[in-house]
Amino acid sequence: MRRGKFEELIPRERSRRVIRLEKRGKGQKKKRFPGAAVFCILGIGCLIYCGGIAILGFGTWFFLIWGCLGLMCLVLAAILRSEGLMAAIPGWIKGLCCGIFLAGLLLFGTVEGMILSQYTAQAKPGADYCIVLGAQWKTTGPSEVLRRRLDKAAAYLMENPDTKVIVSGGQGSNEIMPEAAGMRDYLVNAGIEEERILVEDRSSNTYENLIFSGEFLDPVNAKVVIVTNNFHVFRALGIARKQGYANVEGLAASSVLGMGPNNLLREFLGVLKDFIVGNL
Repeated sequence: MRRGKFEELIPRERSRRVIRLEKRGKGQKKKRFPGAAVFCILGIGCLIYCGGIAILGFGTWFFLIWGCLGLMCLVLAAILRSEGLMAAIPGWIKGLCCGIFLAGLLLFGTVEGMILSQYTAQAKPGADYCIVLGAQWKTTGPSEVLRRRLDKAAAYLMENPDTKVIVSGGQGSNEIMPEAAGMRDYLVNAGIEEERILVEDRSSNTYENLIFSGEFLDPVNAKVVIVTNNFHVFRALGIARKQGYANVEGLAASSVLGMGPNNLLREFLGVLKDFIVGNL
């Protein structure tokens, strides 16, 4: 057939279109984008973890973030498994998303490394003051997180009889009394003399804990030990130093078994928040 007649049958603009036929037959495999299986496993794991925390009743409503992360991972896995959808997404968008994901992963790893650097913090003996940071006080007594802080502080105070202790924590909307009042009574029952205990009952977060506790001492000259759970030590020390505590150490209490991932994720967000607002 001559070229002229061919062009009359098929317009030039249509002749430039490329039709790709799906390859079939033995040995042909569908194209799979990497990461689909990984995100699927992560999604299911996050949902199971969220359900586990909900059943056991530990922590605050923050655990719901694991459910959101699980659903996001499953949606992402479905997108990665869809050849048509992945082919329709422009390459620059996929590259941008990969870049943001890798940058976020690097940031997360860096911050978590700093948090873990204080996970086993041990304070030297002979401090002038020991500050115990507050946590939820329930109708039945201290939460498990707070109880571990108080037990760690009591052990240090027994070994250092000249050290005074500041119990720091106000009253939340879901608490029957200021945290500091309950913490004082707990330490007295543990054998610590009441005259050694100073009560700071106005604070509602870590920043205020250290600001208001600083009114009981000389931050520049006093030797201070901050008692809190292992995942919280890094941020507490950073805030204290920013507020002028010149000679401060951390003393890490343990945390609830199985709550590590939840605590570390929450603390990651806490570090970012305090850095952004200038507390760190």
